[in-house]
Amino acid sequence: MRLRSMLLTASGAGVLMACAGQAGAQDLGHSVSEVIITASPLQGDPDRFATIVEQVSRDQVLSNGGASIADALRNVPGVAGTGFAAGASRPVIRGMDAQRVKLAENGLSSSDVSDVGPDHGVPIDPLAAQDIEVVRGAATLRYGSQAIGGVVNIINNRIPLKPIDGVEGEATAAYGSSAKTGEGTVSLDAGQGNVALHLDGFGRRTSDYDTPDGEQPNSWFRGNGYSGGASYFFGDDSRVGASGTHYSARYGIPSDDTFIRMKQDKGAFGGSFKFGDGVLQRLNVDAGYADYTHSEIDPETNEVLSTFNNKEWDGRAEALFGQTGFLSASALGVQFQDRKFSALGEGADYLLPTHTVSTAGFAFVEAPIGPLQFQGAARVEHVRIDGTPASGVQTRKSFTPVSVSAGFTYQATDALRLGLTAASAARAPAQTELFAIGPHDGPATYETGDPDLKIERANSLEATARYKITGGGRIEASAWTARFDNYIYGGLTGRMCDEDGTCAVDGDGELKELNYGQQDAKFWGVEAKAFFPLADVGGGKLSGQVLGDYVRAKFSGGAGNVPRIQPGRFGGGLDWDNGVVDASFLVLQVGAQNHVGVADMAVDGYTSVDAQVKWKPFKAKPGLELMLVGHNLADETIRNATALNKDAVVMPGRDVRLVLSAKF
Repeated sequence: MRLRSMLLTASGAGVLMACAGQAGAQDLGHSVSEVIITASPLQGDPDRFATIVEQVSRDQVLSNGGASIADALRNVPGVAGTGFAAGASRPVIRGMDAQRVKLAENGLSSSDVSDVGPDHGVPIDPLAAQDIEVVRGAATLRYGSQAIGGVVNIINNRIPLKPIDGVEGEATAAYGSSAKTGEGTVSLDAGQGNVALHLDGFGRRTSDYDTPDGEQPNSWFRGNGYSGGASYFFGDDSRVGASGTHYSARYGIPSDDTFIRMKQDKGAFGGSFKFGDGVLQRLNVDAGYADYTHSEIDPETNEVLSTFNNKEWDGRAEALFGQTGFLSASALGVQFQDRKFSALGEGADYLLPTHTVSTAGFAFVEAPIGPLQFQGAARVEHVRIDGTPASGVQTRKSFTPVSVSAGFTYQATDALRLGLTAASAARAPAQTELFAIGPHDGPATYETGDPDLKIERANSLEATARYKITGGGRIEASAWTARFDNYIYGGLTGRMCDEDGTCAVDGDGELKELNYGQQDAKFWGVEAKAFFPLADVGGGKLSGQVLGDYVRAKFSGGAGNVPRIQPGRFGGGLDWDNGVVDASFLVLQVGAQNHVGVADMAVDGYTSVDAQVKWKPFKAKPGLELMLVGHNLADETIRNATALNKDAVVMPGRDVRLVLSAKF
C-alpha cells in the first residue's frame, strides 16, 4: 500500500511536468458541475429550488486538503465534521450526523459503516471528487429517511455523462507541512464517437499531525484508490455505462492505540434513456453493489481485534415527465436498498449481524402558481431491519416513514429571489440505535440500543434569500427551524463501564456509557455567505467575502441540550485576482460551545485564519496552477465540539500546503 501511494504521488508530479507545456483551459468537472443531481431528479437552474444547494469545486477540494469529505466542506455554511480521526471525520449538517446525513457518490450510497461508529471512515477520498454537493432541508426526500438532516453527494466522471472527442486529463501533487502529507492524483477522460472512457487514481500518505500542544499521537493516514469506467452514447441523448472502483486505507485512532485497515470494492451502472419531448421524456436508472470491510488492529501484536463487514445493493429508477396539466415538470421514482452488516471478533460484542431492506416510492413536481414557483415532493418508504438486541432474541422491526414537502420561490426583483419551504420528514431508527449491545473500543463507549424505538419525525420550516450583486457578487442566506417528535439520540450518562457492562459513576472502567433513547427536541439555525466586488486595485479585482452560521438544539420541556452540536462561527476576508495571481484570506471567529449534553465536554472558541495564493505561471496556458495554502495560521488549539473524543484529541495546528495541478 505504501509503495502504491508513493508511486501515485510521484506519477502525479511526473505527469504534471510532462503536461505543463500543453496545459490548457479544459475543466474536467465543468460538464458535471452544471447538473444538480442531488436536490431533485428534475434538472435545471439550482436557483429555482426553495432550499439552497451548496457546491464545492475541484479547486476548493484541493486547497482544503484532508483525507475526509468533511475536511473538503470546511467552509460550507451549516456544515462541520465529527473530527474523530484523520481518516474518519463524517460531515455534520445543522447539528445532525451519522444516521441523519446521507453520503453518496454520483447519487448512490457510500455503502460503508461510518454511520455505525465515529471511528469508521468513509471509503470516498476527496481527491476523487470533481464537485461535492451539499443539500439541506426538504430537498433530501429523494434519498430517504437516513437523509433527514442532509445529503452530501460526491460527483465525479467515473461513468462518463457526456461524449468526448479526444483526451482530457488532470494531474495533481501536493505536500502539507503539519502531517508531512504527500499526495498525488491522475485522471484521464478519453473518447471517440459513441464511446467515452474514464480512469483515475490517487495516493495519500501522512504522518502524525502537529498541534500547538505537540504531535497528536496515532493520527497518521495512508490511502490509495483507483477506478475505471465507460459509457456508450446512442440515439437522441441516451447512454448506458458502468464503473468499478477500489479503495484501501489505513489510519490511526488518535484517542486509542489501535489502527484501522479498510478496503472497499464496488461497481456501479448508470443509464439514461430519452423518449422525446412528449409527456414521458426520460428514464434514469442507477444501481450499484459494494463489498466493504475494515479491521481494527493492535499495532504491537498485529492482532485483528474486530472486523466489520458491509455488503450493500442500492438502486434507483426515475421517470421524468414534461408539461402535464398545470405541472411544468414532474418525476416518479422507486428505490431499493439491501444492506447486510456483520461484525467479527470483539466487534460482535458491540453489534450482532443485521440485515436492512428498504423499498421506497417518491414523487417530485414543479408548477408555476401566479408569481410563485412551486416545488413539491413526497416519499413513502418501507424499512425492515433484522437484528439481535441485548435480550439475545433475534428481532425483526418494520417501519413505514412517510415524508412530504412543499416549497415556493418568488422572484421579487431581477436580483432578489425569496424561498419558503415547509416539510414533514420521517426517519426509521437505524441498526445501531436499535441493536447496539455493548463495548465499542474505537470511540471508547459502552452502547445500548433500544429495539422499541419509534419513527422519528421532523416538522420544519425554512426561509431563504438569494441576491445577485452587480459585477458578479452574490448573497445567500437561510433561516430554519425543525421540531422533532421522538428525536433519537445517543446520550452519555456520566457513568464509566468495563467491557462486561458493569457501569458506575466514577467507575474503574474505561468506556463511557451511552444509551440510545428518544425525546422531543427543537433545532433552529441561520446560515449566510456573501461574495461581493469592491474595487479595481493594482491591475486586479478586489472582492470581499462573509461567512456565518449558527445552530441551537434543545430537548423539549427544559430537558437540556442535544449533545455534540457544532458552535456558531462568523467572519470574512478579501480576495484579489488579476487573472495570473489570485490571493485571498478568510478569518472566522468560532464560538465556544457551552450548550452541551449530559457528561459532554464544553469547548473554548478560537479564531480560524486561512489564506491562499494561486499562481498561473503561463497566462496563455491557464491549465497549470500552483497554490500555496495556509490553514489555522494562528496555530490555535482547537477541540472539536462534535467529536466524542474531544477530551483526548486536539485538531491540527498550523498547516501550509503546496499544491501543483495541471489540466490538459
